[in-house]
Amino acid sequence: MNDSIIVVGITLTYLALVLWVGLRARGQKNSSLEGYVAGGRHVGVVILFFILGAEIFSAFAFLGAPGWSYQHGAPAFYILAYLSLMPITIWAMGPRVAKLGRERGYLTQGDMIADHYQSKTLGMLAGVIGVLALVPYLTIQIAGAGLLFQAATDGLIPFWLGALLAFLVVAAYVFCSGLNGIGWTNLLQGIMMIVIAWFLGLSISERLYGGVGEMFRQIQLTMPEYLTMPGATGMNWGYFSTAVLVSAFGGAMWPHLFMKFYSADSGKTLRKVSVFYPLYAYLLVPLLFIGFAGILPFSGSPLERSDTVLLRMVMDAANFSPWVVGLMLSGALAAAMSTGANLAHTAAVVLVRDVVGPTMMKGASEKAVISATRWSVLGLSLIAYLFALANPSSLVLLLLGAYGLIVQLFPMVIGALFMPRLRRASVMAGALFGSLAYLLMEFAWSSPLGWHAGIWAMLINVGTVAVWQWLVNPTLAAPTSTSPH
Repeated sequence: MNDSIIVVGITLTYLALVLWVGLRARGQKNSSLEGYVAGGRHVGVVILFFILGAEIFSAFAFLGAPGWSYQHGAPAFYILAYLSLMPITIWAMGPRVAKLGRERGYLTQGDMIADHYQSKTLGMLAGVIGVLALVPYLTIQIAGAGLLFQAATDGLIPFWLGALLAFLVVAAYVFCSGLNGIGWTNLLQGIMMIVIAWFLGLSISERLYGGVGEMFRQIQLTMPEYLTMPGATGMNWGYFSTAVLVSAFGGAMWPHLFMKFYSADSGKTLRKVSVFYPLYAYLLVPLLFIGFAGILPFSGSPLERSDTVLLRMVMDAANFSPWVVGLMLSGALAAAMSTGANLAHTAAVVLVRDVVGPTMMKGASEKAVISATRWSVLGLSLIAYLFALANPSSLVLLLLGAYGLIVQLFPMVIGALFMPRLRRASVMAGALFGSLAYLLMEFAWSSPLGWHAGIWAMLINVGTVAVWQWLVNPTLAAPTSTSPH
């Protein structure tokens, strides 16, 4: 039997299984908006752990992280540095957000912001920023699926078709089952990708070098620049440090994180999840090993695209059987699809509830809102698919770009949760100036000192908030919310 046929057969079987599990998760409570969006606010520790973990184990994890360590070396450990800060976010913010959501009926980040600052405009602004950041993140997952299919099947399934298959499966079960479908498929896919990641990370280094320790010894002797900062490509400490900060603070601002907080059955559940959450960061380690393992084999003829190093190691360097390649592809697709489902679901909810709801759908029935949200899942996924066809040059850089935009919500959210004296005019001005500055530095100017543009934009954001607080008359801009926080 042709090797590519075996790989395709295993993968299509896996996709069918995921689709079946996702559709089976559809229940009666999905007919209500709270059920479709937040799982009825009854999600427990195990399912919530895998849902939140899917934000880490994505196409970025299986393709971007190995590609970053292959291309840059030591600077790739910025990923572990910022992930180590995420449990603090869940512990500090999660129970408070969940409590407010339950008491006041919040379903999105924009709900909380609009209510606290008594400004639908501010909620809409948060929604627009959220959607603009979520679509590139979703694009990463779809593009990653296309790359996986193309490489693992030796072109039998081209990039466009592989990306389309993953997009259709995810869109189908999110459309039908909402958060319940995401939760149960993430449980299945989480177990799958964890096993595959560790198997590949350890077996590739064993086959090529005789073990992880020997691999690093050979790199140290031959190409030591990959094991020290600033790494092989001269990434300075400024960019490394600011990438960690932008990713850590930005990670706390993702709209899908807030929606998962709302879905928890209690604050105690979220604190339990925060204790075990670092396990997911630990499971990225073997994927970084794969990138380091590719440094020496491809030193003579560097890969044109670093994101493909895992695929090239499995397909060429390590010479695995097609059965293993099929399982590898399924595990990597699990990472892309589990995250993609979260993102498609959140982006659709935010678009309809925070952006369209207060304008074109003002006064619409709950049934109409649910229907619009379902169709928005398909529409936004299609947009991300079309962006993916542009074949972005680096999944890591695309993700960092999305973080740089979403982090501009930080002062707004912190004000709503912990600093009630912040005024709506201040945080709105900060978000607008920060977002504009970020987009200009990302696409028109170069970032000063080689730092991540998001950190400069964040400084402009915070500075604008501080100046506005000082200049604007409090009676004109202070929020009038009666929310208990």
